[in-house]
Amino acid sequence: MTNEIIKYEKQFEEIRSLITMHRERALREVNEESLQMSWTVGKIVSDKLKSNEWGSKVVTQLSEYLRTKDPTLKGYSRRNIYNMVMFYDEYSSKTFIERLQGLSLPDFVQTQTAQMNKNTIVQTASAQLPQILCLTTFSNHLEILNRCNTVEQRIFYILYAYRERLKNKELQRCIVNDTFGSLMGNKKNFSAGLKQMYPQSPSLIKDRAFVDFLSLPEKHNERQLHKGLLDHMKQFVLELGKDFLYVDSEYPLQVGGSTFKVDLLFYHRGLQCLVAIELKAKKFKPEYMGQLEFYLEALDRDVKRSNENPSIGILLCQSADQSVVEYAMSRSLSPTMVAEYHRQLIPKEVVQKSLEEFCSFLKEFKEK
Repeated sequence: MTNEIIKYEKQFEEIRSLITMHRERALREVNEESLQMSWTVGKIVSDKLKSNEWGSKVVTQLSEYLRTKDPTLKGYSRRNIYNMVMFYDEYSSKTFIERLQGLSLPDFVQTQTAQMNKNTIVQTASAQLPQILCLTTFSNHLEILNRCNTVEQRIFYILYAYRERLKNKELQRCIVNDTFGSLMGNKKNFSAGLKQMYPQSPSLIKDRAFVDFLSLPEKHNERQLHKGLLDHMKQFVLELGKDFLYVDSEYPLQVGGSTFKVDLLFYHRGLQCLVAIELKAKKFKPEYMGQLEFYLEALDRDVKRSNENPSIGILLCQSADQSVVEYAMSRSLSPTMVAEYHRQLIPKEVVQKSLEEFCSFLKEFKEK
């Protein structure tokens, strides 16, 4: 960087930030208009079908008519028109609206009356577009509607896709590997110290990681696991969450005359702290925690910067007896947790309370 550029760097950065802000605002407005269009068309066609004024054949004719009248129109195939109907029917349902109203959602996702065009045909579409739907794209909504069976799951993944800025393929994986279940629950595998120091951590850090992309054999060792994660770091970071920034592998810690190595070191942007991950290709044992706590002490004393929060430790094991984990973590004052990795995707059942906890976290997260 030349001295001339350095001289104007602050001003240049202000302009770059301004461009980014307006570009993101434009994308949001385009997305909201697109969703409003899908909602309105979906309602009109849904009403026609429910009243038996139209049948399936008429929907096909509509698609052909639109394509003939304006060949530049994309996304109005027979199938996608029915997707718009599903979008409207599911999200305008009494069950969905009542569940939204029963949640303590942040102001920016509260149900609001969407602005409608003043065209005569549009005036018949009187139902309101819930503002929460504008947090993600139509393609993401289709993924959620087709893969999630409960209202709670759908609301969660709309919020999660917004928070993590998930693209369609990323969202698809999150749903398949049950991110909802991974982020929620009693979190008995979080130490007392972690819960006290970082009360928001249960909604930020998963307690299960799915590493199916590694294609690990049933019998494998820590070296194979470690190498696989390094070779597929992008996928692993996406599995952990986008707030995790990779720092180093086998990060050296010099204590006295000895050198110790942290398997994987990350930085968490949301919690603003270092995160040490220790890998164990075997079942959890309480004695593993001593090593991890030692690493955290060394990181906080010699590596952590003054503006950063205390380091967190994650013990990533192949399996864990939950009762043993609970006993091991209940009195620990170090900010640590035990997580399991699974070689294959395993679906889990979720409950309404989980969604309520996540919404409460999201509200506090946005207010800070």
